[in-house]
Amino acid sequence: MPVVLQVPFGISEAVLPYPLEIPRLSVSILSLSLSAHRKVCKLCRCSQEDHSLCSDAEDDKRIGRLLAESKYSNLTARVKGGDGTRIYKRNRMIITNPIVSRKDPTFDTITYEWAPPGLTQKLAILYMELIPKEMQPVAGTQGAQYRRRLLMKQLPIYDHDASQCHNLSEREAKEMEDFVKMYKENALGVGEVALPGEGGAHKDDDKKNGKQPPVEGHLAPNGTLGESHTMAEYHCEHCKQTVKKEHPAVYAERGGYERLWHPACFVCSKCREPLVDLIYFWKNQTLMCGRHYCETEKPRCTGCDELIFTEDYQLADGLAWHKQHFACMKCEQPLVNKAYSLEQAVLLCAACSKNSQHV
Repeated sequence: MPVVLQVPFGISEAVLPYPLEIPRLSVSILSLSLSAHRKVCKLCRCSQEDHSLCSDAEDDKRIGRLLAESKYSNLTARVKGGDGTRIYKRNRMIITNPIVSRKDPTFDTITYEWAPPGLTQKLAILYMELIPKEMQPVAGTQGAQYRRRLLMKQLPIYDHDASQCHNLSEREAKEMEDFVKMYKENALGVGEVALPGEGGAHKDDDKKNGKQPPVEGHLAPNGTLGESHTMAEYHCEHCKQTVKKEHPAVYAERGGYERLWHPACFVCSKCREPLVDLIYFWKNQTLMCGRHYCETEKPRCTGCDELIFTEDYQLADGLAWHKQHFACMKCEQPLVNKAYSLEQAVLLCAACSKNSQHV
């Protein structure tokens, strides 16, 4: 019988030390060469997450900041002796299987760098089995690296922390602060894992607080709720296939508990990638990752990858730039009101474009 430990991570390093660093990607961190404002390598044009990944502690601090001052702040904890900083209580799962075939008792241990909290041993293991193996965040595997890349890609720190942005004016910083507050109140969510029909276990608490919980029921042919409040059969919101009653499903509170998803189907409606750590943004009745939600609300600079909080910016071929970042990718010459070439989001001045054609 496997022994499973589920632990909220990041609270006490003395008790629960961070695991050994996972091997980096094949591209060396030494080759990462960033310009003053770009988030890509000048040598190969790869993104930061393809070169090097943040440490576990950095990731937990970043996600803690995102979830702080939201209805999901219970997933964070205040850092002792800090300045009010909150850290993400990342839930890990450690499975220990005894190996009985040997004379001396030994154990085979599997550590999941993230697991949905609050599940029984059986459901936690089954949840992971319902995710493609290459995406399971097992320590020391590509699945764990994939999760950490998604954290950087889907939830860039400069989408919620003004101090990580380049030279925001006071007005821009205030507009960003208001924007972040708005989406924390109206869009940010964290998926809940439960058996079909058991999502929203906290609804009784909502009633006590005067809140009206979403109604569970089956959908009638006209799309309205049917008379029965017990769904005879459950269907995934994404793939429309049946969700087995004995299998864990994912619920999005902001979408209502009449909706549920297979674990592997809880994906961003834009990029179709799994929503990392079940962190989602809800808009127009769909799930989105943080990056793509923000891009539906604000233009994103093609040069620095940050959101634009001013009306005075450059547009070209459907892409946006801060005016100061509308510059040649090779020589960094400013290109506002100058000749340029633009192909696959690569902006070049006339001279660099001509030289590249002769290479």
